[in-house]
Amino acid sequence: MEYLSSFLFGGTLCLIGQIIIEKTKLTPARILVGYVVAGVLLSAIGVYDKILEIGASGASVPLTGFGHILAKATREAIDKDGPLGIFTGSLMGAAGGIESAVIFSWLAALLFRAKKK
Repeated sequence: MEYLSSFLFGGTLCLIGQIIIEKTKLTPARILVGYVVAGVLLSAIGVYDKILEIGASGASVPLTGFGHILAKATREAIDKDGPLGIFTGSLMGAAGGIESAVIFSWLAALLFRAKKK
């Protein structure tokens, strides 16, 4: 049953995105940002956890799930570190910690240099 609900929820998100692309002049990049912001907003009002129960990985894997992770990590960082958590929380949620962000940046720089040569 979890496979079916994941498929239906994730497919519905894709269908909505495709309809927005075809019926408006919005670029895919703006739709991407809209999905992330929607995930943040739904998480902020406490709805996204209920959506995760129903949609399972169909709700956690798409961009709305990424927005939820950013909001959740920021909320936890604010509870732990106070106002400084506003700046560190999303980094911790998105990259899995500062160490991951540093390693990713280092690898990206290496790949960019290798591509230039």
